[in-house]
Amino acid sequence: MLFCYLYRHSMKINIPLQIIDLHDDGFHLLVDVKVGKKTYKVVLDTGASKTVFDQHMLLQANDEIDIQSTEKLSAGLGTTTMQSYTAIIPELKIGKLKLPHFEVAVLDLSTINDAYAQLNHPQVLGVLGGDILMQYEAIIHYGKRKLQLIKAE
Repeated sequence: MLFCYLYRHSMKINIPLQIIDLHDDGFHLLVDVKVGKKTYKVVLDTGASKTVFDQHMLLQANDEIDIQSTEKLSAGLGTTTMQSYTAIIPELKIGKLKLPHFEVAVLDLSTINDAYAQLNHPQVLGVLGGDILMQYEAIIHYGKRKLQLIKAE
């Protein structure tokens, strides 16, 4: 009974997906997000435990964002272990989903953007990770090219 109540009192948010071809190396899914008043592309990454933004692009988006060093070291994203940072995004928007004061990991993702530039793909702010995908019960519809998030009301 509780499940029925929660299901009826939730909002489905559909977000368009852009699928890019990595030329014989698979595909990546891109999603538009808004930081402040500007729209950016992020890679939808079901293997990333946390949402991560590129340090350089984040400072371009908002030079007043306070990036803090953390004690954690990050691994993955095709790199060796590296120093990790975090930042609080005043408001992150993904479609109609608004996430106020959202904490992201901040890393140097220039290697990803360099690779994308060589393939004539758009630059990305970062990756949309499992923290958001899990919390909002993400469903990826490849055929419909959409990401569905569910927000309890």
